[in-house]
Amino acid sequence: MNDRHLLDGRGIAPKKSLGQSFLHDPHTLEKIVALAELPPGATVLEIGPGTGNLTRALARAAGRVIAVEVDDRLIPLLQDTFADQPHVEIVHGDILTLDLAGKLGDTPYILVANLPYYITSAILRHVFERMPRPQRIVVTVQREVAERLVAAPGDMSLLAVSVQFYGQPRIALRLSAGAFWPRPDVDSAVVRIDVHERPPVDVPDEALFFRVVRAGFGQKRKQLRNAISAGLGLDKAAADALLQAAGIDPQRRAETLSLEEWAALARAVAEMMG
Repeated sequence: MNDRHLLDGRGIAPKKSLGQSFLHDPHTLEKIVALAELPPGATVLEIGPGTGNLTRALARAAGRVIAVEVDDRLIPLLQDTFADQPHVEIVHGDILTLDLAGKLGDTPYILVANLPYYITSAILRHVFERMPRPQRIVVTVQREVAERLVAAPGDMSLLAVSVQFYGQPRIALRLSAGAFWPRPDVDSAVVRIDVHERPPVDVPDEALFFRVVRAGFGQKRKQLRNAISAGLGLDKAAADALLQAAGIDPQRRAETLSLEEWAALARAVAEMMG
């Protein structure tokens, strides 16, 4: 039974407000599971299982699947679908507010998800900054977002810096809108992020590092001296001195900096704060 008939039979229509487009192409689903490289007995966290298409594919390969769905209308459908598979746990809740530490514990896990496009950035930041970190992430996102995740200096964004600080992203698959129902207005891509055991750059403190990065990107397309001055509450001369101490031209813009340059700037700020 396809997604449309399944939902029609329960009087459910996809919600645009939740960004619901269900991935149904079986070949794509299998490729996503293969990209996750699940070891025997793996624990998988899935965000937004929807009608359970990807969940079914994951359940065949994993030792345990925790599927978190925010839409209460889909919970009975998912519970019925996986009633005879005790290794699949359906959790009703918002990933941004759920406390999953108790469920995950110290168990290594892999995150696999078809993410709602409107909330992709928030979910990735939450996973990296507020949850036990996964070993690996395989997510379907809007193609434009995928390209932002893998950007190089010159096209960097706050999202790119955040993700590349914690892991190595790569675009693994490009998907057409026809792989989804309802058909989205944009093309999609599957991104795999191999999570670092430790950040690839030396920073004095993660919170300070991101405070500096947020300040740098706080005034889009402005010279760094202006953005850092406003974001950190410094006068222009102090901002210039900080950037020069880090070996960065104050006239550059945030999108041109590498991860190492952001780390150097964070170290300069830490030294200034003494």
